Amino acid sequence: MSDEGTDQEGQIHEPDRAASGVPVTGWAIGDRFSTNEIFQRLLASADEEVATGTTELLFSGIAAGFAIVLTFVGHAVGSAVFPNNGFLAAILYPLGFVYIIVGRYQLYTENTLPPVALVLTRLASLPLLLRVWGIVLFANVVGAGLGAFILANSHVLSTAAMHAGAEFTRSGLEHAWWDVFLKALFAGWLVAGVVWLGTAAQDTIARLLLIYSVFYMIAAAELYHVVTAAADALFFVFLDVPSPGLLVVFYDFWLPVLLGNTVGGVFLVALVNYGQTEQRRFPEVRELSAREVLFSWKGGRSHTTPRPYVEENEPGTD
Repeated sequence: MSDEGTDQEGQIHEPDRAASGVPVTGWAIGDRFSTNEIFQRLLASADEEVATGTTELLFSGIAAGFAIVLTFVGHAVGSAVFPNNGFLAAILYPLGFVYIIVGRYQLYTENTLPPVALVLTRLASLPLLLRVWGIVLFANVVGAGLGAFILANSHVLSTAAMHAGAEFTRSGLEHAWWDVFLKALFAGWLVAGVVWLGTAAQDTIARLLLIYSVFYMIAAAELYHVVTAAADALFFVFLDVPSPGLLVVFYDFWLPVLLGNTVGGVFLVALVNYGQTEQRRFPEVRELSAREVLFSWKGGRSHTTPRPYVEENEPGTD
């Protein structure tokens, strides 16, 4: 009997590939992907995202922002029940992120890796990346704000949970601007890492464990996520309690979180992971020129769908 993955003459078969051309199994080991294979899968996912229409991005982003309210509720309830134990208070924090990531909704921090990788490989333009970022971030904040408004003007949460929810932003405002930025930077690194590792994972259980453990750490370590921070901040503003005002909350709390998450995702994950992969991946695909990368709207399936490059001397090829 021949070994799995070989024919009767002992030739190694090429791994199975999805419709986009990316591998669904690893070449060397079936259940493990190499760095290049993970990057190929990431590019295929990014290609789909940048080609998504504005309406789809908008509503998916709003759904993600509204779903993040589940994280706010879980964290507020946990903090009310365990006011002196941050480890236990964070136990329900990952709930909204599980809902979003498994449901494939558009979340801003998840887009600090895949579309950036597409731009780095010159398969999509910078304006196209900024379009995705702008639409998704706006939609996330709208969805989070809608949920925060409902919670602040209803009796969904207990009084203790309402006070705990207001404390999230109040405690954030007590930190220095750069401290908030650095906390958010590490959170951005963790979230982009979830995207990279989630692309490498092959089953839902592994992804669930990954999502839960990483986002639990964000809450337990008192780091900041930009969309959760938007829900925190808007809930605080909508409450009938003394506050420094929306502009102060925006500049001293939410803005450093946004910048920190972006820098953490782009520089600590996207650029580093890009640097460890092969520089010439898709020789059969025309890369954008420098001018096109900076000033055009090209990219995604409307430009050309990236196909993984197979070496001529790779086993299984002619």
